[in-house]
Formats: sequence, C-alpha cells, structure tokens
Amino acid sequence: METRRLGRTGLDVSQLTFGCGAVGGLMTKGDARDQDRAVAWARDNGVNHFDTAPQYGNTASETNLGRALGKNRDDIIVSTKVMLAPADRANIGTAVRSSIEASLRRLKQEHVDLFQLHNTLAPAAASDAVTVDEVLNEIVPVFEKLRDEGKTRFLGFTANGDTDAIHALVQSGRFDAAQIFYNVLTPSAGEEVAADYPGQNYRQVLRVARDNGVGSIGVRVLAGGALTGGEARHPLGMQVVDPIGSGRDYPTDVARARRLEPVVAAGHAASLAELAIRYVISNVSLSTTEIGIATLDELQRAADAINKGPLSSAALAQIDGIRAGFIGETR
Repeated sequence: METRRLGRTGLDVSQLTFGCGAVGGLMTKGDARDQDRAVAWARDNGVNHFDTAPQYGNTASETNLGRALGKNRDDIIVSTKVMLAPADRANIGTAVRSSIEASLRRLKQEHVDLFQLHNTLAPAAASDAVTVDEVLNEIVPVFEKLRDEGKTRFLGFTANGDTDAIHALVQSGRFDAAQIFYNVLTPSAGEEVAADYPGQNYRQVLRVARDNGVGSIGVRVLAGGALTGGEARHPLGMQVVDPIGSGRDYPTDVARARRLEPVVAAGHAASLAELAIRYVISNVSLSTTEIGIATLDELQRAADAINKGPLSSAALAQIDGIRAGFIGETR
C-alpha cells in the first residue's frame, strides 16, 4: 500500500488507517481472534497506522489493540486521544496525564506516536466543548510537557465543531495533525462549496492544513456507514450514528448516497463504499483515510479500494453534477 507524509511529522503513513472505534465495532465488541486476524492482515498488507481512544468501547479498543499488536511494534504508528469532561477543567494537567498514562498501560507501550485532543471545539465553553483559548493556553502546554517527557511524539486534535476554531488551531503552529471530517457528501474540507450546500462548510481546511504542515487524517469517510447505501447496521457497530457535518440525520445521508449510484453504474467504482473511499484519496492534500470496520472482509475491501487509486476526472465530474442537485436542500 502506498504511503503519504503526515504533515511535518516526517512519518510516512499508509493511505488506509485502521480505525479502532465503535462505529465499526470490531475492536470494541468483536471476538479476540477476529481482532487479532484483522490487525495481522493489516500489518501484512502495508497498513501501518492504528487509531484508537479510551472512549471507544469504554477502554476496550485500546486494550484489544495492545493485545493484537503483540510485542513487535516495528514500523507501526499508534495514535490515541483524550476527551476532557467538564469536571476535568479544575485540573487539566492531572486529567490529561492520567488519561495518557492509562492509555499507554492498555496499549502496552511506553509512548504513542500521536496524542490527540478529542473534545468538540466551540466559541464558548459548554459541557465537553472547549474554546481555542482553552486549547492553546491550558491544554496544549500539558500536551507539550508530555511530548517533552517522551510519552508522545506528536500532537493532534479532532477537527469537530466550529469552523473558525478548527482553522485557528490548524494555523496555530501547535499541532502536528488533525482528524478532518471529509467525505463525498460533505466535500467542503477539500473543495469550495456553494453557500447553500447542505452540511457544514469546513472552508477547505485540508488545503490549509497542508499549507501549515499539519498532517490530515480523514474521518467519517463513509459518513458513519451511510455511504454504503444502506441503513442496516452490523451487530458489532453502533446502532445509531448521528451525522457529523453532513445531513440532518442518518437516513438523509443514506438517501443522498443512493443518488450517487449512477457513478457506480457507469463503471467508475464497484460499489458506493469503494466510490467513497477513492473519492477522498483523490485529494492529494489528505494524508491518510481512516476506516472503521466490523469484519476482516470490510478491511480487505477498504484496502482494495485504496489500492485501486483515485477516481478518474470523469467520475469526479459526474459526482459534481449529481451534488449540484443537493444545493439548496435542507441539511
């Protein structure tokens, strides 16, 4: 599998990142033997980045990944996260340190390659939402101390929430990578969209990240599963998936995904899921594409899609024509 450089980190990351979250569900609720087989297959086939978080399966994901990776961590890139609760504001340093140290114990390693803030970004602090000022003045200094101590190599954040706040953090010079919401239904992170295009306008943050040396990890690439074109959920996965940045609800995303079926019928991809994956890797500013899985078969199909490469210009033009019909629809 081809790799791309993760911003200024110097890390060459596989174009496919193995997502260990609850949306797919394999690493949170799957059988240990299936987890081990999937992780081994990924490693054998060039997937070198595994992304997890303590929130995934109430720490189960980190524990299972730590076991599945075994003792040989050569050439493997592991990232995890911290999400601060409202009560943690009283002592952010203690909360962040406790989180990463517990993560390292579960992962069975002395450091992670990338440690990411997982809170939503907002203009004003509320519940688990944090502001740019809080991040830069109170949270990042703790992250930087942990980096200096060798507990993480690089710093990242999840680009979820207020678009102005996302851009401010990308341009701050304090972060090495960002998880960016990007898919064929919500293309605004990668290209200019009309003012009344349904969904959040991320204002081409992929380009801004590239220009600022910030690596980008594409998330929600399948819109939580909607870009398979079906509403049925695998038993291991989350049974209710709220959209992030896209439609007003999951059925709306599924309905819009099905409107892209003529692109598959024209022979540009073998399935909607393949179309969605190859769409995002067509953007050269995107460092890696994270896919959450429920089964080894899903992982293999995602890798096959990645290895087929970007979509043709004809396919991208047909997608643009279909999405023009989305303009003006309610989110």
